[in-house]
Amino acid sequence: MSAIPQAPPSQLPLTGLRGMVADWSSDRQAFHVAWGKLMMWIFLLSDTFVFGSFLTGYMTVRASTTAPWPNTSEVFALRIGGAELPLLLIAIMTFVLISSSGTMAMAVNYAYQRKRRQAALLMFATAAFGVAFVSMQAFEWTKLIVQEGVRPWGNAMGAAQFGASFFMITGFHGLHVTAGVIYLGVVATRLLRGRYDDPALPPGRRGNYQIVEIAGLYWHFVDLVWVFIFAVFYLW
Repeated sequence: MSAIPQAPPSQLPLTGLRGMVADWSSDRQAFHVAWGKLMMWIFLLSDTFVFGSFLTGYMTVRASTTAPWPNTSEVFALRIGGAELPLLLIAIMTFVLISSSGTMAMAVNYAYQRKRRQAALLMFATAAFGVAFVSMQAFEWTKLIVQEGVRPWGNAMGAAQFGASFFMITGFHGLHVTAGVIYLGVVATRLLRGRYDDPALPPGRRGNYQIVEIAGLYWHFVDLVWVFIFAVFYLW
């Protein structure tokens, strides 16, 4: 009975700490996750701490201030046909952003199937939802600044900290949405142009569209953060 050939010791994979050091120093894939996806997760983790600090600071200020805090149902109400509809615009903004998560998820699904055209079109649709959200946020800011006289340093309706908290939290989130719209537009355009295709591979296996999933991670994070902002800032 012939013996099973063994690999030379120099070719055996290293394990433990030495194996991890060898993988990282030789630019191999670590944690069985692609580098792009891993870096996006690290970025989102750091961003979680930032948004968490903002919301924690807001709750601390809201609970400790002695000045009356404005009623958000009245501040963010829309007058339509003579009736005041509380939080109507905020509800529409939330619906738009949650809907964009659906189109982004479908884009990722088509990317898994290597259907680049469908994935790109759904990414453009997601970006369009993002543009609609930012536009409504700009209208909300304009209404508060022009009609209600809210400023980052003052507020005619009560506690001065209201304006600072509002513009800081919603402005930082709106900046993320704007960056996401640009990001999705760039990736979708490159996807349509075949920038992620390898001509040397067969047509059915030509595309490496993992970038769509990475962009989806960012967009879903932005949507999730808005849910917390909606609950903590607008409903409290």
